Amino acid sequence: MTPSTWTSWPSREALSRESLTPARRALAWTVRLFAWVLLLWSTFSHTTAPVWGMAVAGVGLVGCVAVGWAFFRTSLQHRLWPSVGLMAVLMGAALAAQQTGFRVPAAVIWCACAVTAMERLPLVTALPCTALALGAYALVNTDGWLTTAATTAGLGLAGYVLRLDAEARGSAQRLLAQERAARVAEAETAALAERGRIAREIHDVLAHSLSAQMVHLEAARLLIEREPQGEFRDRILERVVAARGMAREGLAETRQALSALRGEMTPVEDFLQEVVGAAELAVTGDRRPLPAEASQAVRRVAQEAMTNVRKHAPGALVRVRLAYGPGEVALEVRDSGGHRPEGELTVSGSGYGLLGMRERAELLGGTLEAGPDEEGFVVRLRVPA
Repeated sequence: MTPSTWTSWPSREALSRESLTPARRALAWTVRLFAWVLLLWSTFSHTTAPVWGMAVAGVGLVGCVAVGWAFFRTSLQHRLWPSVGLMAVLMGAALAAQQTGFRVPAAVIWCACAVTAMERLPLVTALPCTALALGAYALVNTDGWLTTAATTAGLGLAGYVLRLDAEARGSAQRLLAQERAARVAEAETAALAERGRIAREIHDVLAHSLSAQMVHLEAARLLIEREPQGEFRDRILERVVAARGMAREGLAETRQALSALRGEMTPVEDFLQEVVGAAELAVTGDRRPLPAEASQAVRRVAQEAMTNVRKHAPGALVRVRLAYGPGEVALEVRDSGGHRPEGELTVSGSGYGLLGMRERAELLGGTLEAGPDEEGFVVRLRVPA
């Protein structure tokens, strides 16, 4: 054995009961219940102690159970000296029980201390504790020396076997967790690779096409401006300028989508500040990076809501609130304008209405509510994040 083998604790996975199968957990509780019933029966059926002595013995047994539970907690947390101190308390209780005539409970406590110490403490501490508990048991045992030796050896071996079994379960639990983490990382890597491929395709096709359109529209604008002024010329120029603006906005949206696919998006707060402009923006909760899907949903809904405000309630006072909650993020856009007709709730100047935003939120497991309120109109988005 290496030096670390003697001083290292059994892993927390080994000491906890989470890795136990339902059958083994049921068996463990059955054994504990049987031992508890046997201990109570042996304590109160083979003694001539007075009533007050029996009451003290009952309180002592309950105290031993509480100390044993505390030992399980401290050993699970790898706290050496509190664990050793609680083990000493249990051995002292066993000695007191032996001195007052409760020999069977004392023997049970000593045996339980020997097995538990070997199972849950570092070997450098477990061996002295086990030796002390088994030595006390051997001294008070009235059986023959051969039976006593076999019993003490069996108890020590049982504790070590339980230790090895717990370590095996802990190792299996850690390997399973590592395998799951590796699968998650592999899936995330594959998703990032696919997103990168899609981003390259969009950049090579759509972004280049929009850039070329902007160049041609700018050239058309310059050519039209050279023509003599007139109503027809001004109408054509207005259309060309509007088309150039739409192409510029489309290119900006495309670049934003590419950034989202590549995971290179700016913080949501900075984006909202640009979108809302002079509107009132409040951010509450602990700020944190959002998943790409949730971040994109917040950005799109904010854009859509602000577009609807400019279209249907120009000049209205707008208040935007972004709230980071436990496991979710919420966006609220409220304006003080007049009520809109119901049919206009899903239409915007960009062609991407709140109906599409509602579907996006539902796909993420969230909700989107839009409708008139006491002052004007409010849009509320909640998505897991």
